[in-house]
Amino acid sequence: MPSKTSKPEAQPVFVTRACAPVLDVVIPVYNEEADLAGCVRRVHAYLTDTFPYPCRITVADNASTDSTLEIANSLAEELPGVKVVHLDQKGRGRALRAVWAASDAAVLAYMDVDLSTDLAALFPLVAPLISGHSDIAIGTRLHRGARVTRGAKREFISRCYNLILRGTLAASFSDAQCGFKAIRAEVAAELLPLVKDTAWFFDTELLVLAQRAGLRIHEVPVDWVDDPDSRVDVVATAVADLKGIARLSRALVTGSLPIGKVRSQLGRRPPDADAPGVPPSLLRQLVRFAAVGIASTLAYLLLFVLLRGGIGAQAANFVALLVTAIANTAVNRRFTFGVRGRESAGKHQFEGLIVFGLGLALTSGSLALLHTFVTAHPAAELVVLVLANLLATVLRFLLLRNWVFRKKTEEAK
Repeated sequence: MPSKTSKPEAQPVFVTRACAPVLDVVIPVYNEEADLAGCVRRVHAYLTDTFPYPCRITVADNASTDSTLEIANSLAEELPGVKVVHLDQKGRGRALRAVWAASDAAVLAYMDVDLSTDLAALFPLVAPLISGHSDIAIGTRLHRGARVTRGAKREFISRCYNLILRGTLAASFSDAQCGFKAIRAEVAAELLPLVKDTAWFFDTELLVLAQRAGLRIHEVPVDWVDDPDSRVDVVATAVADLKGIARLSRALVTGSLPIGKVRSQLGRRPPDADAPGVPPSLLRQLVRFAAVGIASTLAYLLLFVLLRGGIGAQAANFVALLVTAIANTAVNRRFTFGVRGRESAGKHQFEGLIVFGLGLALTSGSLALLHTFVTAHPAAELVVLVLANLLATVLRFLLLRNWVFRKKTEEAK
């Protein structure tokens, strides 16, 4: 029985045709009288012919000044399941926020009116959300499996932008601004009030907040063809995005965003690294092992310096390495490799001492070689010991991970 504090996992969507639509596809438009009719008819035909769930198409008109709104209203009268929402202000983010917040669909999506993304990717985009597997889904043009046709300039700008996101906001998603995304309605209800941008940075801000809240972001490689008639002002958009990055970075650093609250309500709890039989990931182990190793090395060098004057270099090396090796094994056992309890603790320390012996052989051997050829200054001894310890550290990690703390398959059976 789950504990009272555990958060239920996202549930799959089960509906009948009489219920509210499962999917609401929003098409934000501004002065798109030339492309709108063809886009809506094509999307409508695709959804009608291929989707097993009830769907809606919502045209979100962003204060168009041409005949876009009239065309949208005509399409709504002609085609079942087409709806029109008119806004008096421009902004793609503003349009998506307004429609998504008011929609009664379980899954909310949007796509650009130019249909640069192949519609065949729509079902793979929303299926993980409908099933409850993921919280947000994005089309990506930068995945290895994507097939993209666009100019070198747009390609360069896109990749640079995503590199900036990785460097400044630690974004783990590959493509922030592909106009092809979907989100579960209950997730949107929590995240939309936190998103401040009303224009092109809306997508990025939403994704960064979702990542920080521990939500699962599903990526779908897409076939994408650049629209040569695109009217997006690349320079102005880039400047606005950089301002958005600075604002969002500041909010995350100062803690003004209630990410913890959203995480507690919606975040997916990763597998417990401390659970029996569930080791941490290799990257996490490396980071933790490195932190322990740095502290252990500093303690080792301090002990060596303190003891050397009284008992000599070799004896000081032995004592300092033995003390720090015992502590290193104990800390790595619990902190890095997630082993709890006293069971096998003595065995682990014994095997750790064998690993210690190899480290001792490396460091003592290095000191012996140094003293064989030169009369070493204490500073030279420290340099040699640091280098030898680096090699010993790599060897120690491999042996601890693959021998001392590895869960034997025979024991698991």
